[in-house]
Amino acid sequence: MPVNAALRCANFDERRDKAMALFAEKGFGQVSMRELAAHVGLTAGSLYHHFPSKQDLLYDLIEELYEELQATLDQGRRALARGKPVLASLVAAHWQLHAERPLQFRLAERDLCCLSEGQQARLLVARKRYEAGLLHLIAPKASLAGERLAATAHVLATLLNQLPGWLHGRGLPADQSLALMESVLLGGIERTLR
Repeated sequence: MPVNAALRCANFDERRDKAMALFAEKGFGQVSMRELAAHVGLTAGSLYHHFPSKQDLLYDLIEELYEELQATLDQGRRALARGKPVLASLVAAHWQLHAERPLQFRLAERDLCCLSEGQQARLLVARKRYEAGLLHLIAPKASLAGERLAATAHVLATLLNQLPGWLHGRGLPADQSLALMESVLLGGIERTLR
């Protein structure tokens, strides 16, 4: 990649991060396109060049999170292939992802409703695919079926994605937080799925 192209990509990523921080701080609905452009150091026209709308930028940020969540399942699959505990691997992967992308988790939970119906529907498909993959790794022999199984997958994914945020800043060392997350999830799995 030429140096100028790499610099443009780095600048764009930095601007996306600034936009995400502004959305997280003020709330997506409270940020105008002009304010957003000024915050990231662009004119509104330049911002429109990259994203036709604020919604498209928000969609891109949340879609990226779901792609990363899907990738955490690969870590669970590798643990399974090596005979290692899958749940511990998934908990660690989600803990790390939350540490790297806390603002995207906040946007995905709080501002998803600000997207168009079509964007929400596409993200729902991505979330359900992630939830099904997660449940298959955690409880491949679950006896539940249909809507109960889908609801259980949704609750487990929500816990796995929200626990790091709830535990952050509680004064627990990371290893104790990870053990607590694993214990909470394991208890839920044993009571619900087995």
